[in-house]
Amino acid sequence: MTHHGLHHVTAFSGSALRNLDFYTEVLGLRLVKKTVNFDDPGTYHLYYGDETGRPGTILTFFPIADAAPGRVGIGETSETAFRVPRASIGWWLQRLLEAGIVHDAPVAVMGEPTLRLRDPDGTMLALVGVAEAGEASAWTGTVPAEHAIRGLHGVTLLLGEAGPTAAILTDVLGFTEDTREGSSTRYASGAAEGGFVTLRAVGEFLRGRQGAGSVHHIAFRAADDAAQAAMVEALTTRHGLGVTEQRDRAYFRSVYFREPGGILFEIATDVPGFSVDEPIADLGTGLKLPAGLEPHRARIEAALPPLA
Repeated sequence: MTHHGLHHVTAFSGSALRNLDFYTEVLGLRLVKKTVNFDDPGTYHLYYGDETGRPGTILTFFPIADAAPGRVGIGETSETAFRVPRASIGWWLQRLLEAGIVHDAPVAVMGEPTLRLRDPDGTMLALVGVAEAGEASAWTGTVPAEHAIRGLHGVTLLLGEAGPTAAILTDVLGFTEDTREGSSTRYASGAAEGGFVTLRAVGEFLRGRQGAGSVHHIAFRAADDAAQAAMVEALTTRHGLGVTEQRDRAYFRSVYFREPGGILFEIATDVPGFSVDEPIADLGTGLKLPAGLEPHRARIEAALPPLA
C-alpha cells in the first residue's frame, strides 16, 4: 500500500520539562517516546503523538535549555498545524485563554477555522477545525475525547519562490495541488493525518535562523524501504538533489535532503514503529537508547535534566 503525507515534524525547544508540560498537559498529546538525539546523545529527543504514535500524528523536539530563540524567515517551516473537530475550536479558544497561552483570534484559512498559537518557546502552531476529524485515539490525555487533537493537519513553508519545492512535493512525495489563497498554495496527499503542505511564496525576505521555537526538519512518509528507495531515485535522477545514506532511527529508517528552498526534508519509513522496544501501554515511560548508546546509559542519564 502506498503511504503519503507527513510522518513527523521535528523542532527545537528550550526547557525539556516546560516542553513536556505544554504538549502533554495543555495540548493533551501523549509522550510516545523518550529517547536522545542519536547524533547528540546529551540532548533528549521527545516524541509526542496519539496513543500508538502513528505516522502523521507526531511532533518531536530536541530540548536545549540554553538555546537562543530562533527566527522565522524564508527557508523555514513557519507553522505546524494540528487537526481538531470543527465544533471544538471554541472549546480550544477557552482552554488557551484559561491557560494563559499566547494565541490569535480564530480566522478562516483555506475555508477552515484556524486558531493560531505559540508554545512557550515561540513555536508557531495552529489548531485547524475539520468537518470529518474522525474518532480520537484511545489516548486523550488531559483533553476530553470529543475535543482531542486528531494528529497533524499540515505545515506551512515560507519560501522565496514555490515552484521548485512544489515540483518535489508533486513528483516525488505524492502530493497534488489543492487550494490557492493569496500567496499560499496548499498541496494535499490524501492522508487523514499530516495530509497538507502549504507553500507561501514571499519573494525577497529575511532568512530564518534556527533556534528554540524553530522547526529543524519535516519528515514525509514512505511505507517501507522499497518505497523510500524509489523516492531517492526520483530525487537524484529527475531533480539532481543530493540525498544522505539511510540512517536507522530505531523507530523508522530515514534519508535526508535539502529541498530547493533550503528546508531540510526527511523521508521516514512507517516501519517498525514506536512499539518496537516497549509495549503500547508503556510508551514514553522509560528512557530508550539505541544499542550503540546503551553501554553509555549511566553517563547519558546523568547529563540529561529530570523530567519530573
